Amino acid sequence: MPRQKQKDEILQFRMKKHHVFAILAFILGLGGGYLIWGAPRASIAASPSVVSALPTSAATAASDDIVAQRYVIPIEDDDPILGPADAPITIIEYADFQCPYCQRHAAETYPLLVENYGDQIRFIYKDYPLVSIHPQAFPSALASHCAQEQGMFWEYHDLLFSGQLELGEEAYFAYAEQLSLDTAEFTTCYEEARYTEAVQADYNFGAQLGVSSTPTFFINGIAVIGAQPYSVFAQIIDYELENQSN
Repeated sequence: MPRQKQKDEILQFRMKKHHVFAILAFILGLGGGYLIWGAPRASIAASPSVVSALPTSAATAASDDIVAQRYVIPIEDDDPILGPADAPITIIEYADFQCPYCQRHAAETYPLLVENYGDQIRFIYKDYPLVSIHPQAFPSALASHCAQEQGMFWEYHDLLFSGQLELGEEAYFAYAEQLSLDTAEFTTCYEEARYTEAVQADYNFGAQLGVSSTPTFFINGIAVIGAQPYSVFAQIIDYELENQSN
């Protein structure tokens, strides 16, 4: 299905009565400082139907207490994907390579998810460059897609979040060399801004959903806002795995 047609469709979703814990969890999330100061817009975070954390009894709680709303997000052919297509858990991340909270997630939580769940998770990365506060957000996104063109998105993703070099053209070309990419092709791709439309399309659809902060995740459609600790992701994933097996 063409990208634009997918972007224009808002699939029907099932609304359920929201458990009061989700409201309290969201308020705590705000206090934790995980929201980024973007331009005001209709926000997922403003909706009382967002689940940003789960009760410790998630594995045995009724689904009405866990899932207030599931978002349906199209996965495009050109999206960076890690993990098997039939994985029971899909995590879609809207992120910005210059976002410190995205970097925190990449350093602290993402490796644990890979280590502990392996092929049970399919990861999808979506671009959400907050250009008003992160001048290197869009250029770094373009560079990551040029690395993806040579089959090295996730390795390049890890380098961008590593903090080895300050983000900028020098870093983008150095990382391409470090990964033994075809640097001439990478340079051409980057300098002609080949993936501008793809990056902008991700951002536009995220904004349509109401994403206003990075990172924002959707675990099987359940929204998780901010660089939440590993335990929050594990509770949701374990709940999903248990309920899929029932």
